[in-house]
Amino acid sequence: MFDIKNFLHPGALESTFEWSGYPKYNFIGGHNAAESIPVAELKKSIDKVLNREGKDLAKYGLESGPQGYVPLRSFITKQLSTRASISCSVTNVLMLSGSLQALDLVNQALLKKGDTVVIEEENYGGTITRLKRLGVNMVGIPLERDGMSMDFLEESLLSMKDRGIKPRYIYTIPTIQNPTGTVMSVAKRKRLLALSSQFQIPIFEDDCYADLVWEGRRPPAIKSYDTEGYVIYCGSYSKTIAPALRVGYLVADWEVLSRIIPYKTDAGCGSLEQMALAGFCEQNYDTHVEGLIEVLRYKSDAMCGALDKYFGTSVRYVKPIGGIFIWITLPNNVDSSLLSSMALRRGVAINPGNEWSIHPSGKNKIRLCFGNPSPREINEGVKILADLCEEEFGLLGFI
Repeated sequence: MFDIKNFLHPGALESTFEWSGYPKYNFIGGHNAAESIPVAELKKSIDKVLNREGKDLAKYGLESGPQGYVPLRSFITKQLSTRASISCSVTNVLMLSGSLQALDLVNQALLKKGDTVVIEEENYGGTITRLKRLGVNMVGIPLERDGMSMDFLEESLLSMKDRGIKPRYIYTIPTIQNPTGTVMSVAKRKRLLALSSQFQIPIFEDDCYADLVWEGRRPPAIKSYDTEGYVIYCGSYSKTIAPALRVGYLVADWEVLSRIIPYKTDAGCGSLEQMALAGFCEQNYDTHVEGLIEVLRYKSDAMCGALDKYFGTSVRYVKPIGGIFIWITLPNNVDSSLLSSMALRRGVAINPGNEWSIHPSGKNKIRLCFGNPSPREINEGVKILADLCEEEFGLLGFI
């Protein structure tokens, strides 16, 4: 009988489990509010565009070329101008199968084993996993209430320069940072760009949650201040429309984008998704996002209420001002990886903090996503989690 293990290289990834459905209380991943998916409007958009341009599906890239459907790229340029203060043209936009493809393509273009990347020390698990898999050294920058510490960043860049180390890029999620939910101040955005120029290091700006801010104003993107082409910008429709559509985009100056596009050898992203989104977004995007924000704000309040009710002073968190998740600190005696395994057996799925941090400081932290569960599921799931923590760890309150 064929044994695949005999053909795997050393260091091959572990086998995965067969999927058996979502847990009852699903607080992981980037799932969004099911009740907010604009099914009827998307269907109308698909019907309309298929009647008009359906025969173009006979060609890879439709009539738009390898960068993606032009009407959607055109909408993105207008969206970014209005919402993020970014000035760009359709030539600067590359459509992708979600934002993770943006990261993969940039990594292919810029990184090799042994390189160094600067990131926020608590960060998106998908970014950390990919950099580890590539054998890349990660230099973590602490996060403050208004984004990464620029003083620490400057000291780190100076130290690396003295040792002959030049980072390949600085990765940041400046608006609704994942997992902490922080928002980088305008002053820090400008200083980050100044440091990028001073040390001649590009910035990868991951802005996938930026349209979902409900407290205060969304700051202009770092890319909006970029006059020298140092910023590579990434956006997505996974959080604002629907995760399963798998539509994201990359924005960069043509000199940069033209060196990234050759690595995109998938014959193009899903055209139906792009066509449907173009028609939907032109008429409905702003109204849809406004409604989604209200749903997410309500669910965020439900999550915070449940945490306060069942955990009391045993947890610390900052109330979200946008996005779909909350970053929670538990007492030091709690091992979030162990908690995750035990909770799953009771039907509660959580993200343990060690998967979202490059330092051991994530050991007693968890990330909970409130986007998809109902308020009732949030309440019941958090209660199960609190009961489990009390049983297994004997939680003590913070002073």
